[in-house]
Amino acid sequence: MKLRIGSRGSQLALWQANHIKALLEDKGHSVTIEIIKTTGDRLQAVTFAQVAAQSGTTKGMFTKEIEEALQEGRVDLAVHSLKDLPTQLPEGFALAATPERVDPRDVLVSVKYDDLASLPQGAVVGTSSQRRRAQLKALRPDIEAVEFRGNVDTRLRKLAEGQVDAILLAAAGLDRLEKTEWIRQRMEPKDFCPAAGQGSLGIETREGDDVTLGALKFLDHPDTRYAVTAERAALAALGGGCQVPIGIHCRRMLAGDVMEIYGVVADPATGKTIRAHQSADRAGVAPADLGKRIAERLVESGAATLLNGSTEIPAGA
Repeated sequence: MKLRIGSRGSQLALWQANHIKALLEDKGHSVTIEIIKTTGDRLQAVTFAQVAAQSGTTKGMFTKEIEEALQEGRVDLAVHSLKDLPTQLPEGFALAATPERVDPRDVLVSVKYDDLASLPQGAVVGTSSQRRRAQLKALRPDIEAVEFRGNVDTRLRKLAEGQVDAILLAAAGLDRLEKTEWIRQRMEPKDFCPAAGQGSLGIETREGDDVTLGALKFLDHPDTRYAVTAERAALAALGGGCQVPIGIHCRRMLAGDVMEIYGVVADPATGKTIRAHQSADRAGVAPADLGKRIAERLVESGAATLLNGSTEIPAGA
């Protein structure tokens, strides 16, 4: 069948769209890609905090226009970085597939320094993410975090020019684009918790479009679906969507069929963090229930105070 993919136009977004295109073509489908410019793409010079202050929210910054194209029938599916998708999709849309996740971790990228611990006193680190900023402050309160937006190439260029000592990025983007030469440290989730859905793709379609849903079914990876469902349920339970300084990461433990989930709520201004960890037998606990459990543990540990004082700003990017 003929399928049209809606995608942002960044290098990474197009890599992701072409990756799904190739998988669909292997199944005999005819696939084209339509590039759609989103609000987030148009506002590259504006910080997320400024967007939130002006409009009251940053939800849908990278998805709204693509969903409009889906709704109008101009495209049949959309390929997103899952962390960009709000936990509650608008009415009429469905998360059709979550392909197998790649490395979900955050990474420290630097020309000179080998890891976070080796950064000098007062080092400057670039990040557009309040989640990363907050956890960085918790680990190294002496470091200055500065706003750092733009696509991967732009951020790497700024780093090479010496504008900052290091940057924090998602491993998945650098791995997919084969730009890993400056990765110095892959941060373990228990110490530096990723955004919900980080490293995962989300394939979105129109709800009720059974033909397209059927064509995409083979892309859905069960372990990934379980993990990201738990993560997104935790965010929804915390009332944060995907837009506040919250890290949630779920994964299968090495032994048996046990899943573990990490959660952190952090304050980027002070570095105060609330952390929690939970494990459960996959066969006996639904993913949404596991997500709700970690959210409850975070709230019981004092996360509500931090959440109530936070500003809506994307956790990923």
